[in-house]
Amino acid sequence: MTDIRARRRRIWGWYFFDWASQPYNTLLMTFIFAPYIRELMGSGSRAQSAWGFGVGAAGLIIAVLAPVLGAMADLSGNRLGWIRLFSVFYVAGAAGLWLAAPGQFNLVLTLVLFAIGMIGMEFATIFTNSMLPDLGPRSEIGRISGNGWAFGYAGGLLALVIMLLFFAESGETGRTFIGLQPAFGLDPQAREGTRFVGPLTALWYIVFMLPFFLWVRDPAPQRAPKGALRAALRDVAGTVRNLPRTPSFFAYLGSSMFYRDGLNGMYAFGGIYASGVLGWSVVDTGIFGITAIICGALFAWAGGHLDDRFGPKPVITTCILILTAVAVGIVFVSPTSVYGLPVPEGSALPDIAMYVMGALIGAAGGVLQSASRSMMVRQANPERMTEAFGLYALAGKSTSFVAPLSIGVATWASQSQQIGVSPLIALFAMGLILLAWVKPDGDSRSREPATCVTS
Repeated sequence: MTDIRARRRRIWGWYFFDWASQPYNTLLMTFIFAPYIRELMGSGSRAQSAWGFGVGAAGLIIAVLAPVLGAMADLSGNRLGWIRLFSVFYVAGAAGLWLAAPGQFNLVLTLVLFAIGMIGMEFATIFTNSMLPDLGPRSEIGRISGNGWAFGYAGGLLALVIMLLFFAESGETGRTFIGLQPAFGLDPQAREGTRFVGPLTALWYIVFMLPFFLWVRDPAPQRAPKGALRAALRDVAGTVRNLPRTPSFFAYLGSSMFYRDGLNGMYAFGGIYASGVLGWSVVDTGIFGITAIICGALFAWAGGHLDDRFGPKPVITTCILILTAVAVGIVFVSPTSVYGLPVPEGSALPDIAMYVMGALIGAAGGVLQSASRSMMVRQANPERMTEAFGLYALAGKSTSFVAPLSIGVATWASQSQQIGVSPLIALFAMGLILLAWVKPDGDSRSREPATCVTS
């Protein structure tokens, strides 16, 4: 009975990382802070280009360091120590976004701070994801992963609702969604309510990571052996050289590299796109976010059960097809037309179409991310799981600069936000093509991750 309680506590502690970290994606990357940057910069295309270059640069740093850090963690066994370290990056970067004030806005400083927080979030995620196979047998991994994503979406939703109700003010009225002055006497003229999204994201993480650090236990940490960095570099180089010998794992890394980049591009530019093309305010974009997050939470939970029943590959395939259709559809929505059909001035149809697409992005995106880390557990060597998730992060970030940079370049060249997001279509298509070479159970059907490691 004690072991069962310890296992449940450990699983719930692991869930709390998703709950604590999700607001960085929800509030900062997509629905509150990114549209606010568009307001400060005035031009939607200019903001979309700058955001693309900044997020792309952070992705490049993550791509270079992720597999090495994962290999070092496998050597030392101290994943919790790495999570604590990168949590500091997360909190410092998020809290610093308070400085993005009207009249004294420094774009370079803002992007650097955002990148620091993003790097912290992504690196901490590598180590928490690598704990997934320790939480239960393979038959339960899909459900556990899906429940974690659903719980994380619920945390992002609650944080977004709090921002909209009590803090994020309209630039025109200075009041929140329900007509209140920003809480704590924050000055709407200085946009302090909206800028509070940075400190709130940092505080949220600090508070809700407590269950994770209290309930999650790693295998007894070892002192890093002498020459750990050199050994990690050697191990990563050897693993990369041997990837062709594990064709399913190799193909999955390539497939996920493209489709996750496309999905991250949708998340990173959804708010800026809707703000610039349809003229949505921060509050409008926040409501769009609520729709997407509710769908994401519900379908991530349901997708986890489908994953356990049918396996992650058909789930991933379905989600990529849905997101490809959405990527095509977004290009054909504007204030004057929807899918090429003209709409009268002031029509709500473009807004409704964008809300529907947001719901589809949330639903398919939540399921896709949950099933993707479940698939990774099936493909990876259980004895080198953290390194494998480091390679998974490398696969996700080695081209992570492609989506934002290609969107930035396409937007700059065309001066059109609609044409600017079209590279997402090709990324999803490439991911779907490479997925055909992925075996549902990886290169070795006999490979079974360890079951539960209790505290």
